[in-house]
Amino acid sequence: MLTPIAILLVCQLAGETASRALGLPVPGPVLGLLLLFVVLLLRPAVAQSVGPVAQRILAHLSLLFVPAGVGVMAQLDVLVRDWFALGVTLVASTVISLLVGVGTFLFVLRLSGGSR
Repeated sequence: MLTPIAILLVCQLAGETASRALGLPVPGPVLGLLLLFVVLLLRPAVAQSVGPVAQRILAHLSLLFVPAGVGVMAQLDVLVRDWFALGVTLVASTVISLLVGVGTFLFVLRLSGGSR
């Protein structure tokens, strides 16, 4: 189990190092994920060992939201002070995202020649 975890962490570290060293606007974990993808393409046997560990990590993904929840609670005074502006921003960004999604879907539908 240590080797697959080491592979995952080394890929993330390499991505983070490349992102910072080259001043890329892409986050390090994204580059690390691309590196892992290339490794898995070149060496399918690595997927056999990394797969079960990745599944175990994904099974506990909800634990990663605990720090975000703690961060929200730490900024509770900001939420109380600016609740209206935050609420309007949240609703507006949700509506805009939905409209952009629908617009993109309709655009692709027209490009592909499909009918509604």
